[in-house]
Amino acid sequence: MADSSGEQAPDYRSILSISDEAARVRALNEHLSTRSYVQGYSLSQADVAVFRQLPAPPTDARLFHVARWFRHVQAILGGAPGSSDPRGLQASKGRRVQPPWSPPAGSEPCRLRLYNSLTRNKEVFIPQNGRRVTWYCCGPTVYDASHMGHARSYISFDILRRVLRDYFKYDVFYCMNITDIDDKIIRRARQHCLFQRYLERRPCAARLLEDVRAALKPFSVKLNETTDPDKRQMLERIQLAVQLAVAPLEEAVRSELASEDTDRRAQVVLAEAKDLLSDWLDATLGSGVTDNSIFSELPKFWEAEFHKDMAALNVLPPDVLTRVSEYVPEIVNFVQKIVDNGYGYAANGSVYFDTAKFASSEGHAYGKLVPEAVGDQKALQEGEGDLSVSADRLSEKRSPSDFALWKASKPGEPSWPCPWGKGRPGWHIECSAMAGTLLGASMDIHGGGFDLRFPHHDNELAQSEAYFENDCWVRYFLHTGHLTIAGCKMSKSLKNFITIKDALKQHSARQLRLAFLMHSWRDTLDYSSNTMESALQFEKFMNEFFLNVKDLLRAPGDPTGQFEKWEDEEAELNASFYDKKAAVHAALCDNVDTRTVLEEMRALVGQCNLYMAARKAARRRPNRALLESVALYLTHMLKIFGAIEEESSLGFPVGGPGTSLNLEATVMPYLQVLSDFREGVRKIAREKKVPEVLQLSDALRDDVLPELGVRLEDHEGLQTVVKLVDRQTLLKEREEKKRAEEDKRRKREEAARKKQEQEAAKLAKMRIPPSEMFLSESDKYSKFDENGLPTHDTEGKELSKGQAKKLKKLFEAQEKLHKEYLQMVQNGSPK
Repeated sequence: MADSSGEQAPDYRSILSISDEAARVRALNEHLSTRSYVQGYSLSQADVAVFRQLPAPPTDARLFHVARWFRHVQAILGGAPGSSDPRGLQASKGRRVQPPWSPPAGSEPCRLRLYNSLTRNKEVFIPQNGRRVTWYCCGPTVYDASHMGHARSYISFDILRRVLRDYFKYDVFYCMNITDIDDKIIRRARQHCLFQRYLERRPCAARLLEDVRAALKPFSVKLNETTDPDKRQMLERIQLAVQLAVAPLEEAVRSELASEDTDRRAQVVLAEAKDLLSDWLDATLGSGVTDNSIFSELPKFWEAEFHKDMAALNVLPPDVLTRVSEYVPEIVNFVQKIVDNGYGYAANGSVYFDTAKFASSEGHAYGKLVPEAVGDQKALQEGEGDLSVSADRLSEKRSPSDFALWKASKPGEPSWPCPWGKGRPGWHIECSAMAGTLLGASMDIHGGGFDLRFPHHDNELAQSEAYFENDCWVRYFLHTGHLTIAGCKMSKSLKNFITIKDALKQHSARQLRLAFLMHSWRDTLDYSSNTMESALQFEKFMNEFFLNVKDLLRAPGDPTGQFEKWEDEEAELNASFYDKKAAVHAALCDNVDTRTVLEEMRALVGQCNLYMAARKAARRRPNRALLESVALYLTHMLKIFGAIEEESSLGFPVGGPGTSLNLEATVMPYLQVLSDFREGVRKIAREKKVPEVLQLSDALRDDVLPELGVRLEDHEGLQTVVKLVDRQTLLKEREEKKRAEEDKRRKREEAARKKQEQEAAKLAKMRIPPSEMFLSESDKYSKFDENGLPTHDTEGKELSKGQAKKLKKLFEAQEKLHKEYLQMVQNGSPK
């Protein structure tokens, strides 16, 4: 506080002059906010005078400066404000006391915001039950191989799930379903079953041809009715392929060729006409398929393949997985309650949801996600399924917008008993019943692909809120963006359908994940060579940094050497490190913006690389502890994103999952000994001038060790760096280096050839005497003077002074060149 000189007295006098007590205390608080409460060890008389005007410290939290000042003065004086004993002031001069403490102002913490499809805005994420998060994700319909569209959704949700769980530390309960009862599955299972039976009958060539002709008739009708150009093109290709395959078999039958040749041609027809025959067989015989096991074998097989694909992509398994076939009783009960609540009605063994009744009920709304799509009959019929949009089924509905909760099974379809007769679940109801059973009346997050918003998710919301009689079944709806292939929609008709297994043959799971991380989870992602090249470059950039840091950490040193004095460069890099961490946190809070996170990580590594390069140029060792902290942080973030397996403590693992730590810890000491021995041999070879030994050392570095996944980096005047790198990466680098060297060699040879040609052309020009240089140009000139200079053009007209002057200059230049040539001849150099 102020000393006894009373320099603050004028301010205190103005405060004491205020008659209103409340106003006086506010003015004192304002004054005290601009100064320290303690200055030296004594109080001023002005402090005491103001203190005695207050009966007690203020209780208003906004006046905390006055309250703290009051308690401090009271402690020094040792008495109440009204005490007349001046000894408190005197006694304070001989006693030391703690000064008052003020907390820092701080800053508002960043809060996680997620893009909520229910509002189409980024909303602050607030779980309903503390740190616990309930999450339901729509799983696949398992009737075929998983493709990159599936990868787009499930890798993206895996990243979001890991970030919420491992970065924001939420307790996430993640539930996913498997749709194993569906129109597509039923049709595909019947087709597969009937085609296998057809093959087992081993039809003769003539019968096969007859059946293919019969199958082509409805196929041609389907082709003529198809309006989608891509799908039409695909059907035309199938038709053409079948026709081309049929012709040789028809010829074989007519010519009565040997059975072996005929059978070979028949196999070609069966392969090309498989889809066409399967459709025809299903249309004619499908209603006779009654064994329910047929409809479970196909989804069981493809579900197993899906789980294998997810494991290969390092996608975490769900905490609980539900299958529609296992929840049929719960689905029946769910439908029954919707009917009991007045939002469903039965018709001919099926049960439909009454969208008009629901939408007109208080507290309910239909089409929360995509209200503009309500009434879109094409989308609604796609949601009902191919087997459920017949005219009789459509006529059962009260409104075209109503949708099936339960479908009466037709012949050739699986069925389960229920109050309305034998039937099967509708598509939308499965998620509502399974999620409702496990997560209750309201979940925190529901996720799915962008194309599921309407009608699937809007219908889920309606029927679930009709069941629970609430309006908050889902709090946050997250939808991942589309995936395109080189700018086009992925489809079999465009021949750009890429399965996950095919993609993993081209790129690693980490590279695919990095490509997804470099894009917003809710935007369209274009899977193309450019996208993957960006991911490969990022992986390489990060991996080189990790390898360089590992090399630094392996360098020998005493325990105290790990703590080195920080210079300005270290302080600057550390400040940048914390800035980048703050930027990463802000990006993750902003709808889990991994694209910005990776940009910040790249920038941080770039700064570290500059720091290491500057230290290397100055022949000084970088600060290992600081770089290790950065590398560990980056490793931690990449682990959170699922781009680094758990086994790796720093950087990307070497040798595959489960082998990284053992491999690196085991082989690096031996490799370091080998590197040191090689460096010693190279030193002696240079001193003794033994190039053969140097060549062998280079061959070890360039040809032998890369085959084992080892890279040696020689640096002039510094110790050789040893790095464990993926073998295929090193072999690819070696091939790229060879190509680059070959390109350089070709360019050098081309430059030498051009130079030689130019010199030859120049020499040829130098040989020509100036008196002869224009004589061959009879198409331009008709007369010349005694020196060979043109005087007239081809028409006999005398050249102008300007033309003659220009030719004279050319003549003199050639004269100079020819003299140089004659001098060279005299010296014996040109030939």
